[in-house]
Amino acid sequence: MEDADNRYVAPGCTLCREGAKLVLFVTGRCDRGCWYCPLSAERKGADRVWANDREVVDDDDLLAEARAMSALGTGVTGGDPLVALDRVVHYCRLLRAAFGPGHHVHLYTGRAPTDDELRPLVGLVDELRLHPPHDDWHRILETPYPDAIRRARAHGFAIGVEVPSLPGLEGLLPLLPLVDFLNVNELEWGESSADAMRARGLELAEQHGNAVVGAREWARPLLGHEKVRYCSSSFKDAVQLRERMIRIAVNTARPFDEVTGDGTVVYGRLSSDDIGGAVAALELGDGEYAVVDGAVELGWERLAAARTAIEGEKAIVERYPNRGMLVEVIPL
Repeated sequence: MEDADNRYVAPGCTLCREGAKLVLFVTGRCDRGCWYCPLSAERKGADRVWANDREVVDDDDLLAEARAMSALGTGVTGGDPLVALDRVVHYCRLLRAAFGPGHHVHLYTGRAPTDDELRPLVGLVDELRLHPPHDDWHRILETPYPDAIRRARAHGFAIGVEVPSLPGLEGLLPLLPLVDFLNVNELEWGESSADAMRARGLELAEQHGNAVVGAREWARPLLGHEKVRYCSSSFKDAVQLRERMIRIAVNTARPFDEVTGDGTVVYGRLSSDDIGGAVAALELGDGEYAVVDGAVELGWERLAAARTAIEGEKAIVERYPNRGMLVEVIPL
């Protein structure tokens, strides 16, 4: 969270800032229809599970992703996770069994949780983040959320509110005495919400970003309060995502991969009809190369130095860690 003048930071936010929180998307189902929902078309409404950007087919997928980034905690999100409460309980038990009780878990929900929804989460979830729908903000004390906050406190949860920056945020001020924190996320243009945003006359603040014009001004009546934090779109991309990528890259990089400051990995790739001859010509020892999809992958500087002395297609490759998306391929 970027407002350094504010004093309170939720523990879940501290770990996110370090890139140490796994994002566990447990379902795209939700019983709300918020026009500003940022979910992609692929995930919205889909009853599927992702750990960061890896689809979870079985428990090992989740644990492998958590270990790949040395996760110190998990943020459980959706859709609305409480739509799949049994699934949440299963995954939280799995994470606690694998990483111990110190593995911090926070959970987002648009609901005002009942006792029946809260009890199964005791001992598994540390922090709840409620998302009252925009239409309720102006009458928030008349909604079920204040009682839900009191119930959550009685069960021992840290409790906060997290919402996007929209007009009318000041309507949430009466909740501040009841909660530990109120996080305001800069409103972002979304793939599935674009039509609704255009219909309301909203515009992108910058051509190459996702932030919406006016979002910080809508948050201004709350800024400065010790329990309120404002998280910008650029902060999420430039700090949270980058730090998470760096953790994964450092943990999964091969000996010859170079990890960049952005959390990508860079290596050389040589396509040759004679793999064994290429390895011998480059004098590559164990751990200095890998054969992947019929090509030799090795340190990019080693390949660049030998580019005129060896036959075959040669390139420097940059990609996201763990065989993630390609960023750039530069022919040599």
